[in-house]
Amino acid sequence: MQKRTHIDIYDTTLRDGSQGEGISFSVEDKVKIARRLDAFGVDYIEGGWPGSNPKDIDFFERMKSVKLNHAKLAAFGSTRRANRAAADEPMLRQLLDAETPVITFVGKSWDFQVTEALRLPLDENLAMIADTTQFLKSQGREVIYDAEHFFDGYKRSPDYSAQCLQAALDNGVDVIALCDTNGGTLPHDVARIVAEVIARFPQGRFAIHTHNDAECGVANSLAAVQVGCIQVQGTVNGLGERTGNANLTSIIPSLGLKLGYDLSCAGHMAELTDMANYVDEIANVPPKSSAAYVGRSAFAHKAGLHVDALRKNPETYEHLSPELVGNERRILVSELSGASTILEKVQKDNLNLQKSSPETKAILQQVAQLEHEGYSFEGAEASFELLVKKATGSYRRLFDLVGYRVIVEKRGDDPDAITEATLKLRVGDEEILTVAEGDGPVNALDSALRRALTQYYPELASIRLTDFKVRVISGREGTAAKVRTIVDSADAEDTWSTIGVSTNIIDASWHAVVDSLEYGLLRQSK
Repeated sequence: MQKRTHIDIYDTTLRDGSQGEGISFSVEDKVKIARRLDAFGVDYIEGGWPGSNPKDIDFFERMKSVKLNHAKLAAFGSTRRANRAAADEPMLRQLLDAETPVITFVGKSWDFQVTEALRLPLDENLAMIADTTQFLKSQGREVIYDAEHFFDGYKRSPDYSAQCLQAALDNGVDVIALCDTNGGTLPHDVARIVAEVIARFPQGRFAIHTHNDAECGVANSLAAVQVGCIQVQGTVNGLGERTGNANLTSIIPSLGLKLGYDLSCAGHMAELTDMANYVDEIANVPPKSSAAYVGRSAFAHKAGLHVDALRKNPETYEHLSPELVGNERRILVSELSGASTILEKVQKDNLNLQKSSPETKAILQQVAQLEHEGYSFEGAEASFELLVKKATGSYRRLFDLVGYRVIVEKRGDDPDAITEATLKLRVGDEEILTVAEGDGPVNALDSALRRALTQYYPELASIRLTDFKVRVISGREGTAAKVRTIVDSADAEDTWSTIGVSTNIIDASWHAVVDSLEYGLLRQSK
């Protein structure tokens, strides 16, 4: 598709995104994210409101010594207060002191907000927008007017909302951001209103700033661009107040890969998934597996029919190649799997399986039976690979369990129970007996197992357990219900997950831990 208009990407993760519930960036966090956004190629980074809190003041002070290679840093504030000269407004002085090349200021554009929230005459609000624009432009800054509540205002009183835009345009504003502040406008109204505004003000340059309260933040942004907006404002992963802001992580590939617009970050599109995960990690937010483009499940395929078609041509069930956005295709194994799923999963191990071979049929039957018993291999692909190795004769047994015993002792008022695991294993012709204490039965068993095996497999030192999860499969049996344990592990090169299922939580954990260590050792010995 031929490239069309250049669209600027304006990121407000550090301000609007930080207003999301449970999100709190330190100054160092904000600097790291700003550097990453700049490296990715966004055009504008809105760093915060320097007049609102000490953290943002510190951030802008730090950023004076940070060189951005592409992005322009923007400070955010509001219009001057009522009945005051803009030059005498302390908040505007703080914006200037941030020394950013761009200043974005918010002002009302809905008469209802002016009369009810500000309790001001409508003319005074227009004067506040005009004076603020004129003053900031006189200081040599690029100025963006954030027309708050614009769409709600335009639907109810279009003439007054247009007057607010005119007040900024008459005083030299560079860009006006049309804001769906309450997030309830739908795409057909956004497209209609933006088209009317651009026709009314052909000399203006307009941005779109939407929120996601009606789950239309991305759709509204795309609709606005298609009728003439030249800038999109949003946040990485849609972070933001209430239900979040427009999600740039979806908007960017939709604009660049789907609609053919020219983007400064186009050359970094394959870094999109890593960038999204980086921001989630700093924000201490679990990545959303179902997120479009960048989610772990975005290119995950479970049904056997789908996998069979994908093997023939990936375009049958993928709207674009996952590599374009730095993601990867995943084939999920479950009771819904067909022979094509099994074949796709074992390709990387170079195992010569045929669709109708006895081994393939046996694996399918075993997966179906184990999932009926409570196993789920979608989140435990390492256990599935061990299952395949055993079924195809490529599995190498590293040790045999003779027996284990776990004792948990509680003494008086001591808040911590003492856990001790005794373990007997056979490695070749030798039997090993070890005892280890741990923080709970799983840690004690893991410690005993490592103590027994390290002399035979010193590579164990590089394998570590990183997470442990337990889920009750069915609560109908109460405390006698089956439990499913998932153990996440890692070494210097990779991560993997394994599973165990039993009515006994310790036994379920044992199976998951054993699979984890065996998989790691066998993987290293390839």
